[in-house]
Amino acid sequence: MLGYLIDMDGVLYRGAQMIPGADSFVRALRAADVPFLFLTNNSQRTRRDVATKLQRLGINAGEEHVFTCAMATARFLAQQKPSGTAFVIGEGGLLTALHNNGYAIVDRDPDYVVVGEGRTFTFEMVEAALNMILAGAKLVATNLDPNCPTQHGTRPGCGAVVAMLEAASGIKAFSVGKPSPVMLRGARKELGLTTAQTVVVGDTMDTDILGGAQLGFKTVLVLSGTTSREDCLRYAYRPDLIVDSIADLAPDYLAERFDRPAPAPAREPSSGRRPAVVGRG
Repeated sequence: MLGYLIDMDGVLYRGAQMIPGADSFVRALRAADVPFLFLTNNSQRTRRDVATKLQRLGINAGEEHVFTCAMATARFLAQQKPSGTAFVIGEGGLLTALHNNGYAIVDRDPDYVVVGEGRTFTFEMVEAALNMILAGAKLVATNLDPNCPTQHGTRPGCGAVVAMLEAASGIKAFSVGKPSPVMLRGARKELGLTTAQTVVVGDTMDTDILGGAQLGFKTVLVLSGTTSREDCLRYAYRPDLIVDSIADLAPDYLAERFDRPAPAPAREPSSGRRPAVVGRG
C-alpha cells in the first residue's frame, strides 16, 4: 500500500479557496483507508487550527492528518536536548509544539533561538536573538522559505528573518522544514511507511519535490500552485508525475502507477565458467 505526504497551499487550496477536486481526493483516500498527512512549512498555526481551516473549506480532515514544520522542529529539538529552553521568534503553532515536547520558552540564556513565521516580531526581538546566538545559543529555523503568499500579496517568510540573523552573526541556521529530511522522514515514520511506499504531492520543485527526490520517495508535481511545466526544465531532478491539479489524481490510478514491484535487474549471460576466487596469497 502507498501513503501520501501532501502539501497544502497550492495543492489543496489557494488563499481562502479550495482547489476543485481536493475534497474528492481526500474523501477517496479516507474511503480506501489509505494513510496520508498534510504537510505545511507554516509554523504559525497548531495542527488543530490547520485541520479546522481545511474543514471549513470542505475538506474532511482531522488534526491527526496534519504535520507541521513546528511539530517537526519541536520533536527534533526534544531528541537533541530533552527539556531544553528556547527563545522564539514565531507564533502560537510553534510555541504550542515546543511546550508539547517539554521545552520552556525563555527570554535569556536559551539553548536555542528558534525562528518561525510571524507577523508581530520586532527589530528588538531580532536584536535580542542575535546577541543570544553570539553568546552561544544555536540557531534553528522551522523552514527557509523566503516569503509567504497571502490573500493580500506576499510577505517575508521565515527564511528572510533567518537570513538577517545569519548575515549578522556569521552562523548558519539548521532548518527542519521541507525539503529537510528531518521533517519528511518524520512524517513517513508517523504513517509507518517504508521509503518505497511514500508519495509526496506538492506544487514546488524547491521544497516538496526536492525533499522527496532526496529521500527516494515517489513525487507528484501539481501545476495549480507556483510551478509551471517549463520551470521543471531548470532542475537536475524531476518529479515522477506531473498533473494539472489534484483533480487529475485518484488513489487507484496512483497505486497502479507506483505500487508495483521494481523489475529485477537484467542478469548478464553466464559464460559457463565458475567465478574467479580471490584469496589471500
